[in-house]
Parts: sequence; structure tokens; C-alpha cells
Amino acid sequence: MLKAILFDLDGTLTHTDAIHFFVWQSLLPKYGINIDLSFYQQHISGRSNPNFLSKWLPELSSQEILTISNNKEARFRELAQEKLEPLPGLEKLLEWIKTHSLKKGVVTNAPRPNADFMLKALKLDKYWDTVVVSEELPWTKPHPFPYQEALRRLNITAEEALVFEDSPSGVQSAVGAGLFTVGITTTQGEETLRTNGAKLVISDFKDPQLTTIGLLV
Repeated sequence: MLKAILFDLDGTLTHTDAIHFFVWQSLLPKYGINIDLSFYQQHISGRSNPNFLSKWLPELSSQEILTISNNKEARFRELAQEKLEPLPGLEKLLEWIKTHSLKKGVVTNAPRPNADFMLKALKLDKYWDTVVVSEELPWTKPHPFPYQEALRRLNITAEEALVFEDSPSGVQSAVGAGLFTVGITTTQGEETLRTNGAKLVISDFKDPQLTTIGLLV
């Protein structure tokens, strides 16, 4: 029996990747890394900043990595201030979840300041039963621990929840935790999401396929 629905944040509740890509593309040449959209989608999207930076800039100290990450996210928030909108169909789905008394949570690799900023900008900061920020945990996505932590906080089993995710690392995390995972093609193609374990792939929350898994009916 379905008791909860969990959501990633970036690319799932709101489409932010274009802004993240722009900021990284502007920032990384200073460190000898020039990226295109393909590189961003494969190596950055959905991953935590320390995970990405420590892999591609191993010569940097943990403090330098933290400084780069903080500067990058401050720039993201500055640019995103007037641009964040909920993904099409999200408001209707959230109302349906509330009407059916389901638990609801966010599980994100975004830093806490970004998560708070985005949820407030979307007027969803008071909506959730839990907001799990991976960087505050021992492991981030693609490790399953963030979703396992969400299940623990909500006191439910994996069989009692489903997840919406847009990135390969997020899908891997949710699937690794045993959750039925719906991929959203805001940042990746259908084949990539299915290859990583998504059972259903939709374009946004207005997709009629949601009725096939008992939502919005």
C-alpha cells in the first residue's frame, strides 16, 4: 500500500540544470576544466559538489573544494532568484498527495542553503514531512543511504513509497534503496534513466502515464 511519495529537488520539483550548467561552465575554466552539456550531464548533474570536485580536481584541499562549492552555489542562488517555477503538473500532484493523506519528502544532493532557498522560492518550504540533505549524511547519492534515511524518518518500508528522480545518480540511489523509481526527462533521456533502473519515465507531472501507477486518479 502506498504511504509516501519522495522527490528529488533540482530537475524534479523545478528545472534548474540550465542555471547550474551556466555557472559551472563559467567557473571551471579557472581550474583548467572546460565543459560542454554532455560532460555536465554525465559527470555533474545530480551529484554532490564535493563528489565531483574531488574526482576532477584531486590536487585541491577539502577547504578549497568547500570554498569553490560555496561560491558556485551562491552564484546559482543569485541567478535563480527570479527564475524558479514548479515543474508542470507539480502543484496538482502535490494537492492530490495531500488529499490522499500520503507522507511526502524531499531527498536532495543540493546543499542545505540551496534546498531551503529553492523550496521557499517555490512556496513549498512548509509542505514536507522531511527534507533529507545528502551532504549532512555519511553518504550522498548515488549511494542508497539518503533514501534509506528518508524511509527511516517517515517510518515506512521501501515497498510503501515511490520516488521521482531526474538524474542517473538519483535513480541509482533510489533503486539501490529498493524504491519504485519514476524518471523525469528534464535533464536526461529516457534510455539513460531506464538503464539506471527507472521503472517508468515521464516528461513532467502532467504526463498521463502517472495514472498507470495509481496517481492522479
